[in-house]
Amino acid sequence: MISQSILETKFAPVTLTETTATGQIEGYAAIFGEPDRGGDIIAPAAFSASLAQRAASVKLLWQHDPAQPIGIWDSITEDARGLRVKGHLLTNVQRGAEAAALLDAGALDGLSIGYRAVKADRRGPHRHLTEIDLWEISLVTFPMNANARLQNSSNEIAEALRSAANAFR
Repeated sequence: MISQSILETKFAPVTLTETTATGQIEGYAAIFGEPDRGGDIIAPAAFSASLAQRAASVKLLWQHDPAQPIGIWDSITEDARGLRVKGHLLTNVQRGAEAAALLDAGALDGLSIGYRAVKADRRGPHRHLTEIDLWEISLVTFPMNANARLQNSSNEIAEALRSAANAFR
C-alpha cells in the first residue's frame, strides 16, 4: 500500500450538477488545461491509465482523510473538459449525512483529488501533469483553484418542481 504522505492533493474546478435527498452527486473533480494556484496543469487523458487499473477503488473521502470515507463513486470518466464523477454520499454514515447537509445548504462547495504524479514536466512556471495515479476524490472546504467550486442545484431543481406543480393548481 502506498503511504498517504507521498500522495499529492489537487483542488480542481468542479461543477456539481445535482444533489438529492439520497446524496447523489455529480460534477468535475479536475479540469484539463487550467493552471491551479500551485502552478500545475492537468493534461487531457492524464487519468486514463489509472482509471483502467483502479477506477472502482478510487475512494470518496471527507477532506482527504483516509479514516473518513463518506460515499462511493459510481462513475469516474474523462471527457473533453476533465475528470467527470458521479457518486453518492452514504447518508446513513454520520459524516456522509453531514456532508449532504452542508452541500444542500451551500456551506461546502469543493472537490479535490488525491494522487501521485507519474509523469510530469516543467514548462516555465507550470508543472504539466501528463500521467496521474488517482487514489481518491474528496469533498473539501477550500479548493486550491479559485474556480474549484460546486454549484448545488438541488435547491434550484426543488424550486422549479414546486413552481411547475403550482402552475397546475
